[in-house]
Amino acid sequence: MKGLLAKLEKELRLRNSSKETIKGYVYSVKKFLKYSEGRGLNKKVLENYIIHFLKSQNPSSVAKDCFAIKFFFRNVLHENINLPVIKRNKVLPEILTIGEIRNLVENTSNIKHRLAIKLLYGAGLRVSEIVNLKRNDLNFEEGLIHIKLAKGKKDRFVKIPDSIKEELENFIKIGDGKYLLESNRGGKLTVSTIQAILKNSAKRAEIKKRVYPHLLRHSFATHLLEQGTDLRIIQKLLGHSDIKTTQIYTQISQASIKNIKSPLDSF
Repeated sequence: MKGLLAKLEKELRLRNSSKETIKGYVYSVKKFLKYSEGRGLNKKVLENYIIHFLKSQNPSSVAKDCFAIKFFFRNVLHENINLPVIKRNKVLPEILTIGEIRNLVENTSNIKHRLAIKLLYGAGLRVSEIVNLKRNDLNFEEGLIHIKLAKGKKDRFVKIPDSIKEELENFIKIGDGKYLLESNRGGKLTVSTIQAILKNSAKRAEIKKRVYPHLLRHSFATHLLEQGTDLRIIQKLLGHSDIKTTQIYTQISQASIKNIKSPLDSF
């Protein structure tokens, strides 16, 4: 198994895949290899693997695993496998209201933790972008944050929210580390730390919804759309390659539905 996973990692590195992509692919393939022990590595085993995990896992997770496994078959085992497209559940995330975001911030006393929440929501950043953000990535003169080599190995710029500009400048003055948000022991905060910060703040704020880093990004995009921001601008801010990815927020937003007048109200 180790030899096959090493070959997989090499193939991914040759394509200059990100650390996150390599980690995800290796995890998915390792899970499949454990299942296939004593069964063989072929299409029939993969089909049984899919059926087995579809009983207990989210179809989106199984589809993600299959994408990695097909890459493994094609580039490591040099075998092409055709599989039917797994139909995914079209579940929309339950975003936070502006009031809930405010409540979340107000129930976070630690300055560093509060800034993390404000940046996740206020700039629509991914949690991986937050933890990798360096002090010199912030240009206060231009009011911009330079997000470097984000998902898809792409750079982009996002606006520093005016409401936290001064707070960020003062925060940077009191430290001298490499990263904007560093742990007390030095070095950048971890993704799991940010997740725990949000979970604890949501508990104190008595928010019943499941609060996680990407939910703040979803909320940022949805609220921008409801304010009338052009979808193409939101696409650029989020760093989406395809406008179709951004269009999900037209489904999440309920503003257009709320503004409809029911024919019943004409009575």
